[in-house]
Amino acid sequence: MSESLSTDVLIVGGGVAGLWLNARLRRLGYSTLLVDKGVLGGGQSVKSQGIIHGGTKYALSGALTGASEAIADMPRRWREALAGNGELDLAGVRLLSDAHYLWSPGTLTGNLTSFFASKAVRSRVGQVKGGELPPALQDPRFKGRVYRLSELVLDVPSLIQRLAELSGPGLLKAERIEPLQENGELSGLMVDGRSIRAQRVVLTAGAGNAELLNALGLAQPAMQKRPLHMVIVKAPTLKPLYAHCLGGGSKPRITVTSHPAADGEWVWYLGGDLAEASGVARDEASQIAAAKKELAELVPWIDLSAAKWATLRIDRAEPAQSALARPDNAFVAEQGRLLVGWPTKLALSPDFSDRVEAALLRDGIQPQPLTALPELPRPAITGPFWEGLV
Repeated sequence: MSESLSTDVLIVGGGVAGLWLNARLRRLGYSTLLVDKGVLGGGQSVKSQGIIHGGTKYALSGALTGASEAIADMPRRWREALAGNGELDLAGVRLLSDAHYLWSPGTLTGNLTSFFASKAVRSRVGQVKGGELPPALQDPRFKGRVYRLSELVLDVPSLIQRLAELSGPGLLKAERIEPLQENGELSGLMVDGRSIRAQRVVLTAGAGNAELLNALGLAQPAMQKRPLHMVIVKAPTLKPLYAHCLGGGSKPRITVTSHPAADGEWVWYLGGDLAEASGVARDEASQIAAAKKELAELVPWIDLSAAKWATLRIDRAEPAQSALARPDNAFVAEQGRLLVGWPTKLALSPDFSDRVEAALLRDGIQPQPLTALPELPRPAITGPFWEGLV
């Protein structure tokens, strides 16, 4: 049996939230060990669109919501980190776009007029025209309106790579993870037969949280899976576009982000209402047909005759809410030494770390003297999910 280890905080789950927390705690002087059964960032993280939301899209009903206010400070915190002077040093992470856009293909009516009239919204949104338009919309046939948001879009694979670098030697590839209980209480985890004791154990493994909670005999916190059916399209005619296309409701009709492929072409990754309820119900061929119809209506000047198409189904794991509603904030629940959490959105990873750090400080959990780690099997790091799909 492998020798036992001890650490201040043992983290399960190597997505962006777990890696961010790991790097933050290490910077504060805690010893940490992050355990992952897959590849780092290979679950929900790399399949996100990389948008660091400031909450504006959640105000499309015409009023700022709890979700929009909770997330409003995230772009600033991420920008500081990307500049190398924030809570983490993310200098070198590829910034795909310094802004995300709201794109109205027609006349604004109804609740959208209220949305743009809101003083709180006006401070976050500015209209752009002509050469300021995103490259994909700089066509004489484009007759809509475009509004620049003070948000940003990141290349998620490079973000995961940087966060893994900040983890130092404290990453452990696992095949089997089981609770370690002593005197009837959780004291750590058994990882491939190795006992790892910790002052606190943090579960942030997305959908994998449910398996570990079940192993502990815990029914709470309950988890929900919010399914999405995303579309990927690649073509030599595509130019960068990072935008929510507005529909008539409270959700974007379609959300487009653009990602560089290894061969120099651009890949569009399509979410929004297209990927939600009606999209989830469609099979792959029907979903691609729906996406083709949307793009033919919205950007008819782009020739997609040589395009390659694929779809990707994702289950976004979150704390259970009534009617599968999207949670407003990052979520952390506590039971003894165990903290269970979901960031709920990539952009909220700093908020998730805030909540864990606050719990440690409240409980008087202080860094213990560091002990050298033996050489450990290290998990691989994910690459761009779109390579090989289109």
